[in-house]
Amino acid sequence: MKIIDVKTHVLTSPLTEPFAFSMGWVTQRSTMVVELITDEGITGWGESLCHGLQPPAIAEAIVQSALKPIVVGQDPFDVDVLWERMYNLTRPFGQKGAVPNAIAAVDIAIWDCLGRALGKPVSKLLGGSYRDTVTPYATGFYRVANRSYPEAAVEEAKMHKAKGFGAMKLKIGFGVEEDIRYIWGVREGIGPDVKLMLDANHAYNVSSAKKILKAIEGADIFWFEEPISPEDVDGYRELKNLTNIYLAAGENEFTKIGFREWISKRAVDIIQPDLCSAGGFTECRKISALAQAWHMTLIPHVWGSGIGLAASLQFLATVPPSPLALNPIEPILEYDQSSHPFRQDLIFNSINMENGIVRIPDGPGIGVEINREVIEQYEVKR
Repeated sequence: MKIIDVKTHVLTSPLTEPFAFSMGWVTQRSTMVVELITDEGITGWGESLCHGLQPPAIAEAIVQSALKPIVVGQDPFDVDVLWERMYNLTRPFGQKGAVPNAIAAVDIAIWDCLGRALGKPVSKLLGGSYRDTVTPYATGFYRVANRSYPEAAVEEAKMHKAKGFGAMKLKIGFGVEEDIRYIWGVREGIGPDVKLMLDANHAYNVSSAKKILKAIEGADIFWFEEPISPEDVDGYRELKNLTNIYLAAGENEFTKIGFREWISKRAVDIIQPDLCSAGGFTECRKISALAQAWHMTLIPHVWGSGIGLAASLQFLATVPPSPLALNPIEPILEYDQSSHPFRQDLIFNSINMENGIVRIPDGPGIGVEINREVIEQYEVKR
């Protein structure tokens, strides 16, 4: 089997109601999807994570200009070799950011091809599944214009709770005093039986993050995600163990090389690589092995379309419990509940939460079929 083509699709849709996080306002949802085609007629799909403010055309240009020439004509079963070639040949202008983000989409598409060729889900090809279901937590709680906070967040939390979510992640990073007031307001508004996490999207420095951590220590917060810049690994070490709140980060780190320092220095309690950004299946399984070797909990970051969600569930199936015990600490699924016009339609609405859990797809490859009509509807025409 040979790879004969790599197509890219940039999908985008404006939001009827823009929302804000600590870095700015999100006015549209976008993604860059890779369609990898083989000479045996097997097609694989992958996705590059597109952050709220990230132009998807960047990943597309990298795939078409730098990565496609490397993989076309090659055997997709040489997936590890192909990953190393993509990384090494782009090293002078890559290593972090947009390049591994683009490599991730190609790598996921290759693994999807392999799974479809063999009739097995990717999780089986990676060594097997530790679980066939996963508990989700609701990501949302973005700010919307002309609403009062924390009242609007309490209302949203109650809505998620009614759907069956027992855990939720609040977006913070809107000012130290505002965040403290907001966190306590949500906790008091929804009561003690909901697991709460926080995500500041690196809005603070160490001093400000310390003040927030100390002020909310009694609010029963599970983890504080990205309080400070991802470049400040030593700053994370300074914050870790300051309170009883776990420290988490990793969505803005890339490859086993990038995660090596975080893990070996024990800079955080929970490491959060994003499959669609950190390098795809090939690299994230190595990041997982590093985390396991250093006894660090790994809970992936997930934020994208249905392709990224399906692929991330395959990866989650393979993440070992931390540690493997009679009643182990299991990884949980970040399940984005914010507005996304085509997230579910792209995969025929095939992934959903039922009775408080999400079932990991067991079909071949990433386990879902792709709705080409949705691609046609939302693709940016050139």
